[in-house]
Amino acid sequence: MPPNLCTVVVFLLATMAYGGGAVGVNWGTTASHPLPPTKVVELLKSNNVTKVKLLDADPGVLEALSGSNLGVTVGIPNASLRTLNSSKKAAESWVHDNVTRYVSNGGSGVKIEYVAVGDEPFLQSYGEQFHPFVIGAAMNIHIALARAKLESKVKVVVPCSFDSFLSESGHPSKGHFRADLNRTMIELLTFLSKHSSPFFATISPFLSLHQNKNISLDFTLFKANAKPHNDSRRTYKNSFDLSYDILVTALSTVGFPKMEIVVSQIGWPTDGAANATSSTAETFMKGLVEHLHSKSGTPLRPRDPPSETYIFSLLDEDQRSVSTGNFERHWGVFTFDGQAKYHFDFIQGSKNLVDAQNVEYLPSKWCVVNNNKDLSNATASSLEACSLADCTALSPGGSCSNISWPGNISYAFNSYYQQHNQSADSCNFGGLGLITTVDPSVDNCSVRSRCEYFTGW
Repeated sequence: MPPNLCTVVVFLLATMAYGGGAVGVNWGTTASHPLPPTKVVELLKSNNVTKVKLLDADPGVLEALSGSNLGVTVGIPNASLRTLNSSKKAAESWVHDNVTRYVSNGGSGVKIEYVAVGDEPFLQSYGEQFHPFVIGAAMNIHIALARAKLESKVKVVVPCSFDSFLSESGHPSKGHFRADLNRTMIELLTFLSKHSSPFFATISPFLSLHQNKNISLDFTLFKANAKPHNDSRRTYKNSFDLSYDILVTALSTVGFPKMEIVVSQIGWPTDGAANATSSTAETFMKGLVEHLHSKSGTPLRPRDPPSETYIFSLLDEDQRSVSTGNFERHWGVFTFDGQAKYHFDFIQGSKNLVDAQNVEYLPSKWCVVNNNKDLSNATASSLEACSLADCTALSPGGSCSNISWPGNISYAFNSYYQQHNQSADSCNFGGLGLITTVDPSVDNCSVRSRCEYFTGW
C-alpha cells in the first residue's frame, strides 16, 4: 500500500475486550473533499476508539484532537527524513512544533504517545533513497524528546512496508528481510529494542492473493474449508498467519526473536480490482477480528497475537496514488463521507459502526453526457476528465466496469464535475456535458456516492 507523501493519515485504535491486543483502522485525507477533522474526532468517539495515528502532524488535525483524550501517534513524512537525520536542531524544532506544543496538560492538550519516523520508507519501489536517513532521524527525534523530558511518555517507531520481508518459497521458516535492508534493519531493531519500542509492519493478504498463485481466496478470507499450507511440522490455515510468521522468522534471523510486533496496516479494498467488493471485505474483516479475538496467535507465536492491529483504512480517498492499482482509492471501511460500507465492529460484541453525522453536502446535481450532441470526441473528453478525477470504479473488476458507452462517459464527466465543486464550467467538455438533477446511478454502480461532495475543510 504505497503512501502518498502529502497524505495526512490517521490510524485509529479501538481497544478490544481481550488482553492480546487491539484492533484499529487507518484514516487518511488524500481526498478532494476530506471530512473536517472535528467530524473525524466525532466519528472516532462514536465508534468507541481510543487511539489515533497520524501520518503527518497537521495542525488542524492536532487541534481537533485537543482535549479528546485519544492516544495519538504523530507522523513524519519521508521527505523530512534527510533533514532530521543531518540536524539535531531540526529534530528539536520538529519536536517542539509538533509534539511539545500540543502535548496533554491537564486533559486540555493532545495525548501524544508515539512519533512515527517516515511512512514505510523501506518500500521497495522507493529504492534506497530513504535508507541512509531513517536511523539517524529516529535517533535525533529520540534525543529531542529526551531534552524535552518526554522520552518516557513518547516512543519512536518506524513503519515498515509489506515488502520489507519475504520468503521466496512461501514457507514462513524461510522468512528474511530483503538483502538491501539487512544492515539497516539490524540498526533499527537495536534502536527499538534499546528503547522498548515495537516493530511496526504492514501485512497485506489482499496483495498476497494477487501476487501469489499458490494463495487461494478462501485461505485469505479465513474460511474453515480452505486448503492449509504446511511448513515442516507447522500447519497454516490462513494467509495472515503465514505472512506474520514470515516476519517472525525474519526478526529471529537477525537476532530479535522476541521483538514486539504491531501490524500497522492490514485491510481489504471494496472496488477497483477483482475480489475487491464490500461483501468480500466484510468477510475478511470479520474473519480477522475473530482470529485476533481468539488469542490463538500463530504457529511460531502461539497465544501471542500482535499487540495492536490497524485496519487499512477508515475512509475512501479519491486522490491516493494508484501506482499499485486502482483499488488504492477504495480501502475505506467507510465511504468518503463517513458512511459504513458493510457490517463490522471494531469492538467484539458492540453495535455496528456509527456513521458520521450532520455532514454538509453540495446540492444533488450531476453532470452527464448530452446525447443530443455529436459524441464522436466524447471518449477523448472522458479520458481527459479521468486523468484529473477518480474513475477507478470503471477499471476491469470495478463496480462500474460493466457500464456501456456512453454511460461510462457520463461517469467520467460527473467525477470531474463533483471534484471541482459542481462549477458550471467543469461540466462543459466542449459542449458535451449536461447538468441534471436526476440521479444517473445504474445497477450496482452508484454515482450518488461521488456526487454529493461536502465542502471539505
